[in-house]
Amino acid sequence: MPITVERSVTHDPEFENGANKVWSLGAGRGAEVSLRDFRKDFVLELYNEAGQLVLAYKIYRCWVSEYEILPNLDANANAIAIEQIKLENEGWERDRSVKEPIEPSLKKS
Repeated sequence: MPITVERSVTHDPEFENGANKVWSLGAGRGAEVSLRDFRKDFVLELYNEAGQLVLAYKIYRCWVSEYEILPNLDANANAIAIEQIKLENEGWERDRSVKEPIEPSLKKS
């Protein structure tokens, strides 16, 4: 089952680098990526507002099947520019070693 990952547009090139593993424009015939390096394992981590790790998933042998650089831009909207990749994969599992974070107490002693 494919997994879609979104984030606000940044200067971090990792989404683009992953998409370029499939095909690089202008590379010409014979310059395709090696099948040995085509797939990559990922760890998807989710954090709460306090910056604590809440959930993690291990996603195995992924490759990017779609890359959306920018959404439809509307000068009258006040939305954030989002980029997304769709990761095809050969399976995933939840990282059970990640435990629920302990919230700090709001009670005054």
